[in-house]
Amino acid sequence: MLSRPEYRKALVFCGLIGIPVSLIAFWFLVAIQQLEELIWTDWPRDLGYDPAPWWWAFPPLLVAGVAVGLIVTRLPGRGGHVPAGGLHPGGMTKNGLPGVVLAALSGLPLGVVLGPEAPLIGLGGGLALLFASLVRAPQTDASRGLLGAAGAAAAISALLGNPLVGAVLLMEVAGVGGPQLFLVMLPVLLSSGIGDLVFTGFGSWTGLHTGSLQLELPRAPTLDVGDVLWSLLLAPTLALLIHVVFVGGRFTARFVSSWTLRNTALCGLGTGGCIALYTVATGRAPSDVALSGQATLSTLAQDPHAWSVGALVGVLAFKSLAYSLCLGSMRGGPVFPSLFLGGAAGALLAPLPGFGLVPAMAAGMAASLTAALRLPVSSVILVVVLLGNVDTVAVVVLASVVSFVLTQLLPQGPRLPSPGELPPGRAPRGAASRP
Repeated sequence: MLSRPEYRKALVFCGLIGIPVSLIAFWFLVAIQQLEELIWTDWPRDLGYDPAPWWWAFPPLLVAGVAVGLIVTRLPGRGGHVPAGGLHPGGMTKNGLPGVVLAALSGLPLGVVLGPEAPLIGLGGGLALLFASLVRAPQTDASRGLLGAAGAAAAISALLGNPLVGAVLLMEVAGVGGPQLFLVMLPVLLSSGIGDLVFTGFGSWTGLHTGSLQLELPRAPTLDVGDVLWSLLLAPTLALLIHVVFVGGRFTARFVSSWTLRNTALCGLGTGGCIALYTVATGRAPSDVALSGQATLSTLAQDPHAWSVGALVGVLAFKSLAYSLCLGSMRGGPVFPSLFLGGAAGALLAPLPGFGLVPAMAAGMAASLTAALRLPVSSVILVVVLLGNVDTVAVVVLASVVSFVLTQLLPQGPRLPSPGELPPGRAPRGAASRP
């Protein structure tokens, strides 16, 4: 393959487009973060509220619902794919690029409980195809797929901060290797996790050691039997919770498809209601439930004792419900809300006898992210990179595999509606109709 001139040209072009794509992705993320701080921190403080009052979420989420509904029904590409279907690597066109960007900017900063990763994948793929058309590069189905994947990987790496995670995520999302990949990858991943656990046990519990490639880095408390057993109980519980959330998202998508604009606005108000109920019940800031949870997860990990048991239970309940509503009605990605729910569940259960905070949050995040994405390898790598703790890899792998197997065996709920199933006169412009 490397000896073919067309492949070498495509490789060089993919490297070149990574520069503008990553720069645009960077400023896209900066815009979202700045708008989030403006709406949820600066404006309430300027009006004399610190934190924001319980009713604060209703106006922005109503605006988000109306704006996203209009984008879905009026612009080509429907603003991107429905997030209840997981992450999708392809299907992006340069004509759908404005809708993806506008839907993300109209929803995510206003409190939609989704992350920016799916819009970034669409943004990167669409920009790569746009640049290819501007330079009049010859395009075939294979080249378009290659360019789209390369652009998406460049954009998603700007968010995840690690090119390895971005590359593995895009490979796993795209299904490189087909179904056989999972048949081989899952048992290999499980065996590796168990092998690591066995060597960890014999190394720390018996005092005997073997040669290892592991660098001598500052270590967290070593895993013990309690960490492993509690993680094996936490993983299926969280997998079931996230699975129910996604099934609810699919039902929400069916509800929205019957009248897109009106029902998307209603889902926005419903999300605002979840945020308001949490704020009234706990007295905490509404941003705990609103938004993707990326920033809140960081503060939770740094100071979990600032959260009472009631606050953790409340955020799990209300953010799960808001997440389900947004999965079926808004546009965004499923990664960070699921990571937050897993981390919050780990922090809640960490005081159990023999369970530590770091392994509890690690196992919870791995189980919930795997249940959301159905991508066990990417989930393991992302959680390990986020935590920066190699000593929890064993429970991360075990939790991910248990979660993946369980969610694959559970009923998947209703299928997502296609554009052709929308009522007459409500199909988005540019969408193909089906007889």
